[in-house]
Amino acid sequence: MSSKLKDENTDNLFRAILSLETIEECYSFFEDLGTISEIKAFAQRFAVASMLMEKKTYKEIHEKTGASEATISRVNRALHYGADGYKLILERLKKKESNS
Repeated sequence: MSSKLKDENTDNLFRAILSLETIEECYSFFEDLGTISEIKAFAQRFAVASMLMEKKTYKEIHEKTGASEATISRVNRALHYGADGYKLILERLKKKESNS
């Protein structure tokens, strides 16, 4: 965990996110918290991570998401050298899907 990121305010933000119970609650909270552009950027990065885990090419990812090569590269770097947050969530979602 990054010591640059961790502080009381960030802990409180993450506790708030963990308290959300529905997709609708998430939309309400995140619409108040950030701009539409910021939320769309997070959603795009998450889609890029998912496609990279599926071994899609940069070209396929760009065509599907509109993400720039720099964004795709940044997400790819996080997948290989980051804190494994993308992997944790994507594997958890995949497992949940297969149990449905």
